[in-house]
Amino acid sequence: MTRTLPWNPSQVLPWRAGLAYGLLGLPLAFAALPLYVVLPHYYASDLGLPLASLGALLLLVRLIDAGAEPLLGRLSDRLYRRTVRAVLCVVAASALLLGGGMAGLFFPPVQGPTALAAWMVAGLLFTCLAHSLLVIAHQAWGVRLGGDTVQRSRIVAWREGPGLIGVVTASALSVAWGAGTMLGVFALALLAGWLALWQAPRPPFSTQPQEEQEGREARNRQLWQPLTQASFRRLLAVFLCNGIASAIPAALMLFFAQDRLLATPPQIAVFLVLYFVSGALSMPGWLRVVRRFGLERAWLAGMLLAVACFGWAAALQGGQVVAFAVICVLSGAALGADLAVPGALLALLIERHGAQGTHDGAYLGWWNLATKLNLALAAGATLPLLQWLGYLPGSQDPLALQRLAWTYALLPCALKLMAAWLLHRLLIASRNPTQGVTS
Repeated sequence: MTRTLPWNPSQVLPWRAGLAYGLLGLPLAFAALPLYVVLPHYYASDLGLPLASLGALLLLVRLIDAGAEPLLGRLSDRLYRRTVRAVLCVVAASALLLGGGMAGLFFPPVQGPTALAAWMVAGLLFTCLAHSLLVIAHQAWGVRLGGDTVQRSRIVAWREGPGLIGVVTASALSVAWGAGTMLGVFALALLAGWLALWQAPRPPFSTQPQEEQEGREARNRQLWQPLTQASFRRLLAVFLCNGIASAIPAALMLFFAQDRLLATPPQIAVFLVLYFVSGALSMPGWLRVVRRFGLERAWLAGMLLAVACFGWAAALQGGQVVAFAVICVLSGAALGADLAVPGALLALLIERHGAQGTHDGAYLGWWNLATKLNLALAAGATLPLLQWLGYLPGSQDPLALQRLAWTYALLPCALKLMAAWLLHRLLIASRNPTQGVTS
């Protein structure tokens, strides 16, 4: 169905409309797993870059990428003051840059540590900026569709559900079939997501030349305005702490599975698939929890569930792949709360601040900056830390492997508990949280 009028937020989002909007989330999440999980392991284990150097370079790239997020958010705001065709054209150009950058990273035309390091830095900057612009533009589209608490949770679920399918697909293809097949499927998924977006419900577009009439001082105020809001700062603090806790296992999973568990590539693919499929299947349940208890308490429950089941991983030994598969299923169920709730909380906050349809890109820019900081700190801190603790890829030293397990499992659990405390202190105890509502 093609819509020429803005979407009515009071309508219930039908599944075809939700899928048309959310399908682009599949390739965007697909790209995230190779970039943030597979690529560090590939450059360390296959191409031979030292862990400390790799961690420092990843930290540099991701900090630069994170710093660009608020500016990309402002660009998104300007873009949505034009037309839907302008948005879709920019999405298409960014998708081409993203696909080309991914291919270059996994098939580098250079050799030698110095040349590989330089190529990786340049390629990651090029690719991550294109990916960031696509993510922000896609999120802004969903935020502008509006709706109540449950409707916003549904919109986020329609974006994150296909995203989980994308991560599952990338997990299986990257481990079992290699980079060539993975990138071919990714290109097809990116094209399908872009075509589906043409049929998605249209958010309101303002074609008034407001931006051109604003002075530099006014634009700077709008860029920094989200950080002046205490409620946004509180939500961002919880999101940042929780995100670092989730990013550390993502950065170290392949090292842990190969060296600590002695898992084979097909088994690793199964772990990833179980984790993300469990997350996808849990999302309808989390939406019911949101309806009954509110967004904040649903998120808190997800954090505590993650700690309860993931701490077990620190005690696993070589060959305990079945136990780890169970952990993947349980922690994947907790992942559903992280995917469905924070984005809905942000969308609700943007509406309450009167920024929906005008300056939502500024909020999304700072939000994605926090996401990139999570990834930067996870790789930039833990990879050099592991090398300092005596672990190297392929190591079979028992003490080094025990330290790898502690870093992989216990450190994230401690950060999750801190995020849960912040959530209760800053969002639940400080005010009345979003109560359960009916659809």
